[in-house]
This record gives sequence, structure tokens and C-alpha cells, in this order.
Amino acid sequence: MGELKIICPNVNEKMINNFYEGKKVLITGGASFIGSHLVDKLVGLGAQVTVIDNLSSGKLENLKESWSMIKFIQENLEYVKLKKLTEIFKGHEIVFHLAATHGGRGYIHTHPADVCSNLSIDHHVFEASYRAGVDKVVFASSACVYPPKLQGKMNSNYLLKEEDTDPFKLEDYLSADIEYGWAKLMGEIQLIAFIKQYGLKGCSTRFVTVYGPRENETHAIIALIYKAFERMDPYVIWGNGEQERDFTYVEDIVEGMLLAGEKIHDGTPINLGTGKRFKIKDVANKIFDIMGWKPRKIIFDSSKPVGVISRALDISRAKRLLGWTPRFSIEDGLKKTIGWYIASHRRSGFVDERLLMEHGW
Repeated sequence: MGELKIICPNVNEKMINNFYEGKKVLITGGASFIGSHLVDKLVGLGAQVTVIDNLSSGKLENLKESWSMIKFIQENLEYVKLKKLTEIFKGHEIVFHLAATHGGRGYIHTHPADVCSNLSIDHHVFEASYRAGVDKVVFASSACVYPPKLQGKMNSNYLLKEEDTDPFKLEDYLSADIEYGWAKLMGEIQLIAFIKQYGLKGCSTRFVTVYGPRENETHAIIALIYKAFERMDPYVIWGNGEQERDFTYVEDIVEGMLLAGEKIHDGTPINLGTGKRFKIKDVANKIFDIMGWKPRKIIFDSSKPVGVISRALDISRAKRLLGWTPRFSIEDGLKKTIGWYIASHRRSGFVDERLLMEHGW
């Protein structure tokens, strides 16, 4: 089965216009899932793109569409010397900072110390950007910066607003979702600090449950697709299946980041989501329908990490400041993602649990 084509009018791309044509852009984590899609889009817009990635979770294969038109540097941003990193960053106008130690809920739940490395990675990137004379940094943040207490009610209709976690108001109480969320929140605060002290421009884009081609099985949607692809029966869903998420297709996220890079300068955080929530069990059933297969039995495993109960984002700020709206419905996004997964994977006849918790298996 090849990739299913979904045609949507690209209103966001019209708004981006020619802003990035000829721009010298550096993308940290550019061989990753989201980063590689951003690379392809920027190359298509005529930008001169440099990618820096340590390939801990990213893959060179993800860059195959743009490989001949980019510069690639393999480097670990946590340990590289500031002088060397500054030299790499020199000459670039915009940095999209996506490099991070990250994964799905299973990964960030079982690797709390590892994800704290993002504190140093972010600082190195912001300082090198300032020293190298970069004009602007667009930071890939997360909905995990929001207080879990606002996401603990089943069937909630509350949409998380940027002001629910305001990195400008350091005198107020702040809360975030486990170590990963705190690290992302501190990344936003660090970026604002460089804006205040050194005049660096930038903004933070808050992602929520992004999915699409090139994602790995530690994340919810790909994990569900993987289990169905391998005909797992009984089919296991983590938690009770009632947990709700705002699932956002990767192309929408990339377009939101590009618009933020063009329009936001003062550190203002921007939610990128759909404003809609779906239960995990219902998403699994959508996947079964698209794939034309259904397990005879479903098991709900409450011993596995599931995160907050209900999460969806208010995207009114993105609509107002960026003119951005998501283009892909969950059905369209799932069809594209399933088409990619089937075309690029072979069945092994069993589900390897390590793939759901670790990178690189």
C-alpha cells in the first residue's frame, strides 16, 4: 500500500510568501521527525539550510528528499564547546531549535534524568545564537509546560491558554508536566532571558501530540499503528483508553513554526494544536477502520504511563497573531501516516516492547 494522498488547500503557505527565500537558516535536531519536515519545507521555500543533529533519535534517511541541497553537521549540542558551536552558527539569520532528548510518554516517564539534559542543550543553543549574531531563534516547546492540575478532568472542555503558563511572570506560581515539561518551560524562560539581556529575537511554539510520517513508535499514534500493523491480538492500549489528546499533524506544526519565525520576535509563546480532543481508544478504532483490521480482544494496561487525563490547546493566539489554522483533520492525518508506515515497514510478526519505550531498537 502506498501513501494515501490528501489534498488540502494550503492557506498557511500562501501567508508565508517569500519570507524564507534566500534566508540562511540553521535547524538543530533537523534529522528528527518534525525537524526533517521543517527542512523539506524550508528548502522548498528557497532557504539555505544547515542541519545539526547528533542522530540519537534522528535519521539521515529522513533528510533524503533535501540531502543534496543542505549542509549537514553531526554534533552533540550538550557537550560541544561554545566556541565551536558559535562558529557553526555564524552567518545564519534564523535558528529553529528542535534538538532535545525526547520521546513519547513511556520514554520521558522512564528517563527523567536524561530529559533534564535539555536544560544545558537549550542554554548552549541560545548563547551560541547570541554570540554568533543570529537574528532570531524559534524554540520548539511543548504542551507539557502546562499545569497538570488543569488537565486532570475526564471529558473536559477546557482549552489550555498560553497565559496558563506565562514565562514572563516569574513572580507567579508555575507548574509543568514532569521533568520534560519543566525542562521545556525553563527553555522558554532562558530564551526570554537572552531576549531581555542581549536583544536576541525569538519565540516559543508549544506543540501538542504531534504525529505523522517519520515518527517513531515511542509516540502514541505510531505505537497504535505499529500494534495494528503487527496484528497484535489481544491488542494492548496503555491506560484505560479514556485519556484525551489534541492530535496535531506534522505539516500543520511546521507551517505554524514558519509563521512564528516570520511574525513573532519578543519571546511570546504560541500554541500549535487543533483545539479538539480525542480519546485514545477512539483513535485506535479509527486506525483499525483505515487499516481494515480489528483485534478480537482489546486489553487496557493501567500499569503503563499515560500522562495527564485530558489535554487540548486554545489556538486563538495563533489565529490572531499568525493567521494560522490547522489544515488536517485527524482522519486525513491518520490516512497519510498509516500509508507511510505500511510503505516503509515490514512485519516481524510480534510487537517489540522496547520500541515503545526506547529509541534505536
